Amino acid sequence: MTRFIHDQFSKDYLEELLKPFGQVQAPSRVAAKVREIDVLFSPILTQTANLETLGLLGKMATTSAIFEPFRNPASIDEIGDCVLKLLEVKSSIQREVNRNKTKIPDRDIPHLWILTPTASKNIISGFGGQLKSDWETGVYFLAKYFRTAIVAIHQLPPTSDTLWVRILGRGKVQRQAIDELAALPLNHPFRQVTLELLYNLQNNLRINQNIETDDRELMMRLAPLYQQDRELARQEGIQQGVQQGEQQLILRLLNRRFGEIESSLIQQIQGLSVAKLENLAEALLDFATVTDLEIWLNQQQEIENH
Repeated sequence: MTRFIHDQFSKDYLEELLKPFGQVQAPSRVAAKVREIDVLFSPILTQTANLETLGLLGKMATTSAIFEPFRNPASIDEIGDCVLKLLEVKSSIQREVNRNKTKIPDRDIPHLWILTPTASKNIISGFGGQLKSDWETGVYFLAKYFRTAIVAIHQLPPTSDTLWVRILGRGKVQRQAIDELAALPLNHPFRQVTLELLYNLQNNLRINQNIETDDRELMMRLAPLYQQDRELARQEGIQQGVQQGEQQLILRLLNRRFGEIESSLIQQIQGLSVAKLENLAEALLDFATVTDLEIWLNQQQEIENH
């Protein structure tokens, strides 16, 4: 079933985004009937400042957390099962501190985040879910001591802060999030890794004969992005090939003219762009000694510094 493919994607995705900020276990087993937690996260306190990059997801990860993402809308029984997992984790922590005769630090008790693509009013009200003024619309908190929130992804506002959670939605919500992801700067720390995970999801879905309409549309949306990425990689490869070819040609010319040159000069030449390598190829015709090369390279460095 494609649901299991999406489940694996969600676990891999959350693990990849959160691992720079703490310890991630996906999945993690708890006692009793051996229930499996999708993602158990423990933050590194010194890293939490950078969590702002992940917006709403980062806000959820400022303390220990259990993430339970669902591809299909979470049912009453599934939400109840998630709460049981949290209680079992808390019991396990409690047994440990009892043995050591200490008290559980509040930050060590995970908060449960149930990520569901949609959630009906009946389910939200049945669990007593309430909005909070300092959290986005769509994040419903259960009573305080349950330490649980139901995140109705389809209700989240389409902002940059919610992007990394909306990626786990479905249908139109997920496709819009993918459009926003593709529009991010190429050097964004999580753009490329997320796209690679989505491409892997696309490949896994393609293998299945019977896929849902949402999955078919998801594959269609990812196809042109995949082609653009591959073309960019190809162009970068060509550019690197041109650069390496220029470097080798210039180094051969210099060796013929001046003999073997110092490794420090070779490193400076290897750091030049294609345009500067072309300029050097012309300039070296006028060089009488290696000193002329050193002067030229120093001039390029001064230009860059200014």
